[in-house]
Amino acid sequence: MQTDESKKSTPRPLTSTMEDYLEAIVNLENEKKAVRVKDIAKRLGVRMPTVTSMLKTLRKAGLVNYEKYEYIQLTNRGKKVGKEIDRRHHALKKFLRDILGIDPDTADEEACLNRFVEFMGFIESCPRAGKQWLEYFQEYRQHGRNKATCLEYMRSFEELFKKQLEAAEMETEIENGA
Repeated sequence: MQTDESKKSTPRPLTSTMEDYLEAIVNLENEKKAVRVKDIAKRLGVRMPTVTSMLKTLRKAGLVNYEKYEYIQLTNRGKKVGKEIDRRHHALKKFLRDILGIDPDTADEEACLNRFVEFMGFIESCPRAGKQWLEYFQEYRQHGRNKATCLEYMRSFEELFKKQLEAAEMETEIENGA
């Protein structure tokens, strides 16, 4: 199989579709010894000619080694990029599941986006921290922004933060022999 890594052109930004293909190839390589066009087509729910067309694009970008009727291999750069895309994808899924409370199996993309927009509104309009932070987010989602409630939570956090600050200062003084 010819190596196209030496034929790199100036890197262009990847489209989301290109990222999907790279991530699929990384995952398929982890599952199988050899990745074929039909494996990618099945994974992504597209037709084989569509895969072949994208593989040519990825080859021109120096991300895959591919010749017609051969197995697909990621170049070193393709592996690096594909693994990073996969890592980001898992981090986003974890955020959506653990922080925003979205069931990744049933939430559609728009629902995820809506929840994320709500979360950003929550952070911007009613900042707070502490262990109850996510509980406050759920309350914010159910009832919207309430200035009085936000102020109450901020004061509560301020008191907690002051206590933690004082304890840390005392600990530092003890360590420094003051």
